[in-house]
Order: sequence, then C-alpha cells, then structure tokens
Amino acid sequence: MASCVLEAPLRMSVLSEVTASSRHYVDRLFDLDPQKVLQGVMLLYLLQQETSSTELRTECAVVLGSLAMGTENNVKSLLDCHIIPALLQGLLSPDLKFIEACLRCLRTIFISPVTPEDLLYTDATVISHLMALLSRSRYTQEYICQIFSHCCKGPDHQTILFNHGAVQNIAHLLVSTSYKVRMQALKCFSVLAFENPQVSMTLVNVSVDGELLPQIFVKMLQRDKPIEMQLTSAKCLTSMCRAGAIRTDDSCIVLKTLPCLVRMCSKERLLEERVEGAETLAYLIETDVELQRIASITDHLIVMLADYFKYPSSVSAITDIKRLDHDLKHAHELRQAAFKLYASLGANDEDIRKKIIETENMMDRIVNGLSESSIKVRLAAVRCLHSLSRSVQQLRTSFQDHAVWKPLMKVLQNAPNEMLVVASSTLCNLLLEFSPSKEPILESGAIELLCSLTQSENLALRVNGIWALMNMAFQAEQKIKSDILRGLSTEQLFQLLSDSDVNVLMKTLGLLRNLLSTRPHIDHIMSTHGKQIMQAVTLILEGEHNIEVKEQTLCILANIADGTTAKELIMTNDDILQKIKYYMSHSNAKLQLAAMFCISNLIWNEEEGSQERQDKLRDMGIVDILHKLSQSSDPNLCDKAKTALQQYLA
Repeated sequence: MASCVLEAPLRMSVLSEVTASSRHYVDRLFDLDPQKVLQGVMLLYLLQQETSSTELRTECAVVLGSLAMGTENNVKSLLDCHIIPALLQGLLSPDLKFIEACLRCLRTIFISPVTPEDLLYTDATVISHLMALLSRSRYTQEYICQIFSHCCKGPDHQTILFNHGAVQNIAHLLVSTSYKVRMQALKCFSVLAFENPQVSMTLVNVSVDGELLPQIFVKMLQRDKPIEMQLTSAKCLTSMCRAGAIRTDDSCIVLKTLPCLVRMCSKERLLEERVEGAETLAYLIETDVELQRIASITDHLIVMLADYFKYPSSVSAITDIKRLDHDLKHAHELRQAAFKLYASLGANDEDIRKKIIETENMMDRIVNGLSESSIKVRLAAVRCLHSLSRSVQQLRTSFQDHAVWKPLMKVLQNAPNEMLVVASSTLCNLLLEFSPSKEPILESGAIELLCSLTQSENLALRVNGIWALMNMAFQAEQKIKSDILRGLSTEQLFQLLSDSDVNVLMKTLGLLRNLLSTRPHIDHIMSTHGKQIMQAVTLILEGEHNIEVKEQTLCILANIADGTTAKELIMTNDDILQKIKYYMSHSNAKLQLAAMFCISNLIWNEEEGSQERQDKLRDMGIVDILHKLSQSSDPNLCDKAKTALQQYLA
C-alpha cells in the first residue's frame, strides 16, 4: 500500500536537477506540504546509488533524518520504504561524515515509538559492525550508544549486546570528554544491567583508568551533576544491587544511591524525575527490610509522597493551560509511582505500614486508585493494598472503616492475570479469621470466584484461590464449609490433590484440615464426602511426597479420628490402619507424632465404642509400638506414647 503512494511523485527529470544541485533539491523538499513527504523515497534512491557523490549521499541522509523527526507517520512511511537496511548498508562506506549522517538518521528512527526494536537484530553482523564503529568519533559513540539503549528491550537483546562485547566497548566512554557520550554510555549500562545478573556481575569488576565502574557511577550521582546523570547512575547501581552484585548494606547503596533517589522524589524536581525516582527507589528497597527502614526515615519520604496525589494542581489562570496538560499527562504516572513505593516501603515493617496508613487520606486514595481508568494505576494500588494487608492491626481497623473489599472484589472481575495474582493475594489476607471483612466478602460471591481461580492455568492463581479458601474455612461455620465443598466439587478437589505443585497440594490439605475441625462439622462432612476424602488420604500417603505433605495428611486423619461417627471410617479401613501403624515407626519424628495423634483420638476412653477400638488396635500390634515409643529419647514422642498407654490402663 505505502509503496504505491511513494512511487507516484517520482519523475526521472528530477534526477538531472538533483545532480546539478543537491542543495536546490533539498530546499524544494522543505517547501513540500508534509503530505508529500513521501518524496523521501527519492532521497532513499539517491542514498543507495554508489554512483552518487558521497557529499550528495550524506546530504540525503541528513534530510531523511529531518523527515524522520517529523510525525510518526513520516517514520512509518520511511520504514515501509525499507530505510533501515538502506542506512545500515551506508555504514559500510569508508567516509566518516556519511557514516555519522546515517547513524544520526538511524538514531532518530529507532527512538521513534513506531519503530520495532527487532529491526536492529535481524542481521547478526550489524551489531558487530556498530561495535567496531564506536571507536571512530564522538558522534558515532553518541549515536550508537543511543541506538543500543533504545533498542535493548528485555533479556534476549541484553544477551546479544553483552555477547558482542558491549560492556568492554562502552565502559571507557563513561570517562569521555563529551557529556553527551558519557550520558548515552551511562544509559546503555542502565538498560543492559536492568534485571540482568550476568551483566551486573560483570560490571562490578570492570575498571576504567584504574577506577571500578561502581565508583564511577557513584561519582556520577553526586549533587553537582545534572539530574539525568544522577538518576541514570542511581538506576545502574540499583540494578547491580538487586542482582546481588553489590550488597544492600554497601555504603554506595545506603549512603549514596538511596539518598539520591529520595532527593528525586522531592517537590523541587520535575514530575518526570519524581516518577522515575520513586519507581527506581521502590525497586531498590522492594526486598530488603533494612533499606525499607532507612528510606522510610530519610527526608520525610512518606509525607513527601503524599504530594504525588495532588496533580493536576488546581489551575486558576488560563495561561497555565500548558501546565495543566503536562500535569494531567503525568498525574497517572505519579500516582502509580507513589503506590509502588508505598508498597515497597510497607512490605515488612509494621511501624512503617502504620505511618503510611496514617498519611492524609491514604485509605481513600487507595480505594479510589482501585477504580481508576488506568490499569497501571489500578495494579499499583492493589500492590499497595496487598503490602498493607499484611498487617493484622490494619486489617482490623483501617481496612474495616474503608470497606476496601468492595472495590477489591470489583477488581477481581475479568482482570488480567498479573492483577488477579496480587488482588487474590490481598483477598487471602482479608479472609484471615481475625479480619472483620470476612462476612461481607462471603456475601459478595467470593466462594464462587475463588473456586474458579483454583482451576486456572496460572500456578500463582491456583495457589491463591485455594489459599484464600483455606483462610475462609478457618474456624468458619458449617454452612460456609459446605458451600466451599459444593463450590469446589469432589472432582476439582482430587484435581488439586494431584497437582504437580507442592504449594497447591499443601494449601489444599490445609483447606481439608480446616474443613474437618470441630466434631459436628467433621461428622457432617464425612457423612457426605467421607468416601472421597478417605480415597484422597490413601492416595497421598501412598504417593511420593515430602515429609510436610505426609504430616499434613496424617493431621487430617487425626481430625477425622476425632469425629464421633467419622471415626468408623478409619476403624473399618484396614489399609489406612496399617498406614498409621507404619508411620508410628517411621524414621521421621514429625510423622511418628502425627500418627500417634490418630491413635490417641481412636482409643480415647471416654467415648462410646472405645473398648472395641482399643482391642482391635492391640491385636494389630499398636500397643507394642507404644511401649517402644515410651522409651524414646524424643520427649514429645515419649510423652505422647505414655498418654496413649494410660488409656489402655484406665
């Protein structure tokens, strides 16, 4: 489609004019209405003619670069004409000025959002050639680093550049006399090292003029350096720290990087800088309690972040319309960044969470954030809520006062997986026994929602669904337990018990254990689902499972043995009795103890039929084992065995 539009304005007679005076042709191009920009195809044709003079070809590359700086449509048209292969071909020329013009144009095209980064990697020789051109001039250095940092998206690109020697080739540019070169080299390292342990571990040991890279980065984040340089070097050090290449208690992190990023969050900074500062800081401290504590008491950060929610600021004068437009554009990003940073700050420490929640209107802001139009803000608000929901105290108070479960349940409807994982984790916390939100959440259809999560392809969602049901069943009334069993269906329960992931299995067993607690509930559930549950228990005790799984399963059996009528399901099942006997003599004390709980509950004297049960178990050789265990060196086992033996004597 594009190419036929492009061919229309071509007239061969133009060629003679152009060779006569390239300047004249170029001037005419600028007179053109932007719609006719497609005459760029003419330039491309000239650019690729070996017979054109180098001067003319250079001129063409310059003008194409100017066209590319226009609208995104210009760039699209140029891409449709295969401008990239043409310019890459140009880089093989011996003429440095022409190479620089091609690189400048390539740079302009690659930084456009409409250009696919992969176009840089289609031919493996291109990267090697660009690396070789790095030594030619400060312009080749600036443009190539800029191309790399724009086209390096994700681990595959990082690996290609790394394997082509990017670190070694770019490191010395950090001490270039040109600020632009230093800055572009720094940006390169910040994208190469991001979430990349291989690159980060390499950077730590690279030195330039006898100085190690981390030291160079630290110099670049001093207060007298330009803000973009401070921010970018802080990002490099943050990536290296998160990859484990620099310790979290290293002074370059605690005394340099962290304070620099907190400074970036202050009112003095531009909105874009505040967004980038907060997001980077959130990433730096995300998994380290000590850094979270330090950040929380640096420059009143928690209060400073509250300001991120005050955009767009109220505009009184119409002259400020530009400012309003700018504020509106960044308002979403600011809220997203603040939520992310609050989530990181409150990830572990109860006092910090309290401070965050006591910040002005914080809970209202989160509740509003959960229903914002921007999915990124919603996700960040859910992350923040999740972090704060780890606090027992807050679950009982602030969360209750603000009914956060309402918008949260709304977020869980038809959300993408990434959002579902965090929202369902938060729901798990809200469903803990002490959380007053439990009742209303149940009334809003949570059981159905969670049962459907347990069928997800996504592992984290299966775990969260079953985990939330487990929390819901804890000390719940019988109706809730029956609703859960009905919602899950026996078939799905077996599906979960044979899940390949041990987390899913453990949480499902935890759910069963919570369902089978308190006698009337145990008897009721076993009267309706007894056969299937006993089948499941047998299945797991026979399978290849770890100690924790088997222990949890034996605890479920002990709960069943505590029922009044449910006991009989064990006593009439010789296979299960033999398994309990086997685990009493197991090499692992935890399993022995769990098996003894089953026995104690079966032989307890004060209950009807205890005599017959005791006799049957004695005939099986259980008493002999109890005698042996009463001599055990493990005090727990010893006590438990003695208590059980007393039932026989009473």
